[in-house]
Amino acid sequence: MTDLKYTEAMSRLEQILAQLEEGKKSIDELSELVKEASELMKACRTKLKATEEEIQKAFENN
Repeated sequence: MTDLKYTEAMSRLEQILAQLEEGKKSIDELSELVKEASELMKACRTKLKATEEEIQKAFENN
């Protein structure tokens, strides 16, 4: 997965969700979308955790 910005990853997740809600995808397409969504969610969690740690360090140094 490329190094997407958080907002880009969230936007892609919203696109995937819309596609899933349409219900017009084959099982193979669904599988690929779910895998991509899982990777995007993991990347978002990682980014949020890193940001939280940066914020905590910033307040500890003051």
